[in-house]
Amino acid sequence: MLKDIAGKTFRLLGYTIQYGCIAHCAFEYLGGIVVCSGPSMEPTIQNSDIVFSENLSCHFYNIQKGDIVIAKNPNDPKSNICKRVMGLEGDKVCTSSPSDFLKIHSYVPKGHVWLEGDNLRNSTDSRCYGPVPYGLIKGRICFKLLIQKGTYLLSGL
Repeated sequence: MLKDIAGKTFRLLGYTIQYGCIAHCAFEYLGGIVVCSGPSMEPTIQNSDIVFSENLSCHFYNIQKGDIVIAKNPNDPKSNICKRVMGLEGDKVCTSSPSDFLKIHSYVPKGHVWLEGDNLRNSTDSRCYGPVPYGLIKGRICFKLLIQKGTYLLSGL
């Protein structure tokens, strides 16, 4: 009797660990659902929009200019940021804010990307913290989930 209970318990524990590993790999390498917060990507992505982020692009170094990505915040590694890729390594980018009279340009160093929010006047991005190491990119946003009167729709970005 005790042997049967122990066997079932270990079997259940084994299945739990297996499915946990599968879930971890799926979320780490395939992608997942992300809730975006803040006004920096308006009007493209509003506060509390739900988006799907695929992670394969960043693992295969397939991020391109114009992509919207999820990355670790360079100033706070516990939080994530959602920004648009404006420059890849070697690209010349404008490093000054939109209100500056004189425009300053710089080159994105090797192994880095330049990230900016679509809402330039209300975005903390590479203009504040500089180029972001490619290794901080977690995924590329494919589409956002639109919820209208109880109906779920997908919108490509």
